[in-house]
Amino acid sequence: MVSPNGSVANKKNSAGWQFDNTYSRLPEVLFASAKPANVRAPQVSILNHGLAEELGIDLGVLVPEAAAALFAGQDLPGGARPIAQAYAGHQFGSFTMLGDGRAILLGEHRTPDGQLVDIQLKGAGQTRFSRRGDGRAALGPMLREYVISEAMAALGIPTTRSLAVVTTGEPVFRTSALRGAILTRVAASHIRVGTFEYLAARQDESNLRVLADYTINRHYPELADGPRKYLEFFRAVADRQASLIAQWQLVGFIHGVMNTDNMAISGETIDYGPCAFMNAYSPETVFSSIDHAGRYAYGNQPAIGQWNLARFAETLLPLLDSDREKAVAIASEALGEYPALFEQYWLAGMRRKLGLQTDDAGDGDLIRSLLGWMEKSGADFTNTFLDLSSDEPPAGDRYREPNFRAWYSQWQLRLSSERRPHTSPHAVMRAVNPAVIPRNHRVEEALSAAEGHDDLSVLHRLLAPLATPYQAGPDLAPYQDPSPDDCNYRTFCGT
Repeated sequence: MVSPNGSVANKKNSAGWQFDNTYSRLPEVLFASAKPANVRAPQVSILNHGLAEELGIDLGVLVPEAAAALFAGQDLPGGARPIAQAYAGHQFGSFTMLGDGRAILLGEHRTPDGQLVDIQLKGAGQTRFSRRGDGRAALGPMLREYVISEAMAALGIPTTRSLAVVTTGEPVFRTSALRGAILTRVAASHIRVGTFEYLAARQDESNLRVLADYTINRHYPELADGPRKYLEFFRAVADRQASLIAQWQLVGFIHGVMNTDNMAISGETIDYGPCAFMNAYSPETVFSSIDHAGRYAYGNQPAIGQWNLARFAETLLPLLDSDREKAVAIASEALGEYPALFEQYWLAGMRRKLGLQTDDAGDGDLIRSLLGWMEKSGADFTNTFLDLSSDEPPAGDRYREPNFRAWYSQWQLRLSSERRPHTSPHAVMRAVNPAVIPRNHRVEEALSAAEGHDDLSVLHRLLAPLATPYQAGPDLAPYQDPSPDDCNYRTFCGT
């Protein structure tokens, strides 16, 4: 384990880490010092070499033992300053003071292109904010986040990323004893709507302004010198959220726990707990075991985005105007722009999914007519758009139904109305309609093999097609068909 140039630690520090740690220079009310817990026998489950290369990190200089120690928090990279972040959140509509109860931010790493990204260990032990939690994580949920977050990145959807998963050699206890694990998460930042709610609940206007200025400088620097920067900051966040949730809807992704502490100000998808992808199209689809009322169902996600933004707007009121009534009016007007923003992004995305390259007033009706047929017929969301992307008319009994044939004729008429020369509509469609998504039963197979048999081969076979989701091929069939028992599928938070 000792290199010719020195110790394992020297190799670790030569991997290319460039920590800055700007967040830990903010007022201490926003965080608490933290230390990853000691673990018995860390071992690497999976490393994301492609992401490491993008970050300017050379994992090749690390022997397996050193990599396991690094990503288990046992041997921290030079320059890291571990903290747990404070935040609050509306969880299923109820406000709670929270904080990183099982996650430790090592700091911010500067990438080769100058971007600042958070490096966080998830499942690294108790912090000041753990309350009654053990601060640990199990292997299955950490591998789930790895798979889904990397699939989302490959789909082109803004997301946190997964750099590594290591096992700890120690059990964690949920409904049964599970293998302990730690995920290394990479994010533009972990600043959330709930971070602002935390200071607002404390009526800490001074530090609220500090946090807002920091967040603007980090994520929206073009607004920093504007005369109404806090209003434009809210509008920019709302715009990113409208775009993000529209992208979720376009691939059938269901977040599962859209609490305000899981809405990142950067506009990235964060927290892959009880998430899943919809198979048969239904706006009422819910997979989360704890979402009994369907608050975060597929069809509710756009409205919940606006609800969360309303909570964000409430935190910014003191910064919008010293007169509260005027501030509320300003915030309400800006919040009211969200539905049109979302519709704009969703409609533009749906047009591309149907190969439409111009705008027509009837497109919304055409799209919703297809979705209505899909819901009534139980058609698979992903595969329907994939079938429509073929150069040949879709085959199969379902597509011979009169209602579909009537819709198909309308769609063909609409396509023919685009008289100007354009890219082939089917080429446009194949660029945005994935051939594969993380099918729920395939994800569960991979997690079961890893947890129960220490077999990562199933997971690696799944990750391969997910890395190029828009490339169709004859060998993809096992990853394209939904499970016939998907209506009984349930996901869990993992805490």
